[in-house]
Amino acid sequence: MPQVFEFKLPDLGEGLTEAEIVRWLVEVGDVVAIDQPVVEVETAKAMVEVPCPYGGVVTARFGEEGTELPVGAPLLTVAVGSEGALGPVGLVDSGSGSGSGSGAEAGSVVSAVGSGAGSGGAGSGSGSGEAEASGNVLVGYGTGAPVARRRRVRPEAMAVPAAAHVTAAAAVSAAVPDAVQGPVAVVSPLVRKLARQHDLDLRQLAGSGPDGLILRADVESAIRALTEGAAAATPTSASVPESVSAVQPSRPSVAQPAASSAVERIPLRGVRGAVADKLARSRREIPDATCWVDADATELMAARSAMNSAGGPAAGPKVSVLALLARICTAALARFPELNSTVDLEAREIVRLPEVHLGFAAQTERGLVVPVVRDAQARNAESIGAEIARLTEAARTGRLTPAELTGGTFTLNNYGVFGVDGSTPIINHPEAAMLGVGRIVPKPWVHEGELAVRQVVQLSLTFDHRVCDGGTAGGFLRYVADCVEQPAVLLRTL
Repeated sequence: MPQVFEFKLPDLGEGLTEAEIVRWLVEVGDVVAIDQPVVEVETAKAMVEVPCPYGGVVTARFGEEGTELPVGAPLLTVAVGSEGALGPVGLVDSGSGSGSGSGAEAGSVVSAVGSGAGSGGAGSGSGSGEAEASGNVLVGYGTGAPVARRRRVRPEAMAVPAAAHVTAAAAVSAAVPDAVQGPVAVVSPLVRKLARQHDLDLRQLAGSGPDGLILRADVESAIRALTEGAAAATPTSASVPESVSAVQPSRPSVAQPAASSAVERIPLRGVRGAVADKLARSRREIPDATCWVDADATELMAARSAMNSAGGPAAGPKVSVLALLARICTAALARFPELNSTVDLEAREIVRLPEVHLGFAAQTERGLVVPVVRDAQARNAESIGAEIARLTEAARTGRLTPAELTGGTFTLNNYGVFGVDGSTPIINHPEAAMLGVGRIVPKPWVHEGELAVRQVVQLSLTFDHRVCDGGTAGGFLRYVADCVEQPAVLLRTL
């Protein structure tokens, strides 16, 4: 007889205690292979696909898309058994609808289906003891071994007593209303988040994208329609555009204030919540200070142009300004290792770190993230640039792993991309320093005793005053500025 195994949300590492379900990759009744991804979740660090350690048939899902689950909470159940152990089918999707598919209802389907279930299609015998003990629905199909593809279990292919089949069908119908069955055609986590904040039921929203895909514009249009309807106090949907006329709040709404006095509440969770916690801790624990200097970056820009225009054996991938600045940082940290350290408060010690794991700030739709280039001290500018490009693309698509977002020892913050000259950033706890780079713009500059127009950049260093004094921080920043003004200075360390 098949056995039902409960798969719980695993520990995703890096101290993460919860995750939000973004998208289910399997449906109830699908056959899954061992280690096949079954759900996509968003943690405080990144979006990850969670593989299932069991092979068999998905019998139940727990939690609808958009639900936050703690580590250790049930995700789904899988029926694992021999090919010949085919029993009655009862499918429950606890992740569909608005709270109707609960674990208790799943257990009621087991009671209805498990009794009178035979094996091998004979239609006689008693139900499996494992089924009743598990409290979950059994689907008697699956070998527990990897399968080539996902398949939907067809009830007509199994020998099911008529009474049990009718009872199971009725229970499933009650647990999962027809109006809310099936996956929601949404890809972007931002769209889901926007809908949750305004109590929109995505299952009742018609998407304008390919194959009915719900886009951000669809959600925003629905929000405007609901807001205008509430402000005008018109209970009918006559003024609502046709594409959103069916949109209703996913749960009963309460009296809303006038549009002019509406207060928007945005939950601090996910990536934004993790960033908020880290920045608040940095402000509480780190006595930071900032120093800055203007530097003539004309020679650095000329050197970059020469690198990228070189042909023959010297030709290679394009090198970005950020990659050159990152290489300058690793050279500066070799001279001033005090800034590549952290503070152990319990031991009251400054811990100097031998490797430079260089973080760089990247702005994405999900908020600010800081991917980390591992062992940057052992890389040249070309290698650093290639890794920055890879991590930036992963950040934009939400595919960074927790390991790629943690473990940094020094951060490079290029806020010049926002068109600003300077900043006093908050140190990325538990690091000891952060170098900020403003925009590079033409400015009047005294060059070789004459006034000229040069490419000028402002560099700022925010540092933990516990690990060094102003002299060390100033020496580090001056060396970086010298390398920017005269890139040949780097030849000493290459």
